[in-house]
Amino acid sequence: MTSAMLGTMMLCFALSVSVAVSIGLAAIVGIQVVDAHMLISVKEMFGAVNKFPLAAIPFFILAGNLMEAGGISRRLVEFAKSLVGGIQGGLPMTCVLTCMIFAAVSGSSVATTFAIGAILIPALIKHGYPSTWAAALQATSAELGVIIPPSIPMILYGVSAEISIGELFIAGFGPGVLIGGALMLFIWLWCKWKGLGRNDGDGRLPVGRAAWQAGWALLMPVIILGGIYGGIFTPTEASAVAVFYALVVGMLIYREIGLRDLHAVLRRSVISSAVIMFIIANAGLFAFLITRAGVPEAIGHWLEAVLKSPAMFLLGVNAALFVIGMFIETSAAIIVLAPILAPVAQHFGIDPVHFGLIMVVNLALGMITPPFGVNLFAACTVARISLDRIIPHLVPFVLVVLACLMVITYVPSLSLTLRDLVYAR
Repeated sequence: MTSAMLGTMMLCFALSVSVAVSIGLAAIVGIQVVDAHMLISVKEMFGAVNKFPLAAIPFFILAGNLMEAGGISRRLVEFAKSLVGGIQGGLPMTCVLTCMIFAAVSGSSVATTFAIGAILIPALIKHGYPSTWAAALQATSAELGVIIPPSIPMILYGVSAEISIGELFIAGFGPGVLIGGALMLFIWLWCKWKGLGRNDGDGRLPVGRAAWQAGWALLMPVIILGGIYGGIFTPTEASAVAVFYALVVGMLIYREIGLRDLHAVLRRSVISSAVIMFIIANAGLFAFLITRAGVPEAIGHWLEAVLKSPAMFLLGVNAALFVIGMFIETSAAIIVLAPILAPVAQHFGIDPVHFGLIMVVNLALGMITPPFGVNLFAACTVARISLDRIIPHLVPFVLVVLACLMVITYVPSLSLTLRDLVYAR
């Protein structure tokens, strides 16, 4: 059964069938091979999406789209520019910093790419930065949307591996700040080398004025994250609060969203949510079948036999996840692989929250690596360039994130110190 499923999935990938449909067809073939009842597929697909924490996904996507339509993202850009715009290379640094702030509410890297990229990519091009470099920067910076909490992939990992989502969220701050800081340092060095960005501070607002204008926008992540860690509401409830807050600010305070605008925002959010939920449903059925076939145990025993130490295990997993992330969508990869790899990681004495951060950061790289890098397609759409032109400028950014991934992997305190302080054990 396992061979038939994997063969079907690889064949579908080769024929450019979508990831969700490929996984679903492979699962159906597996059911037919063992002559099981087809009702299993309905039961398991429904069970995969019938989980309360997953309700946070459509709400966070809707909150991100409301932030974009309501002028919140534009004000965040102005605030970030007031902080770092005066430095050489300050405008691309603004891109990274804004994505870090925007990520603290949206939870989606694609939403971050469109919301921030629509503002900053044209601005970067206007200031003399190559359009391909600007698109590569935006795609990479938006990756922070799934590393800095709240994060949709973290929710999926928590549900799949049965780990506290709140602990995953708090553990994501260290890696997120590390990657954001490393990207800004690289940008500064690159701009010094190329002689770009000397006039990036032109037109920026004073910090006080920018903070006043963006006050309601800056208050949003404080309310959401403060409510989660203050025990006022769960991450799932926080997603609904984010939608309500973004709606009130966009319609009543900034007044940039009208009733006519809501249809387009809701339509875009429903389509994005449906795509993710369809992937989850199919991946849930696939994971159920390979678990029943004993694949997780077999892989676990093989890894234990081949990789004798935790350090070697983490290196092998990182190499495998990096390749897998290039070809399989992040959400599907987490749902399928988390139940397989998390128990093996615990056998090696690796904290499941730390391992979850490693998986999320690594698979998030798949969002900026061809051929299935969703952030790349989004950034290229905004910049109106072809994908092949972005690759040369993308490589240095990928190397920066890979270096950060190695630090995150082998310095667990980066992820776990804050978690241990908040969740005293």
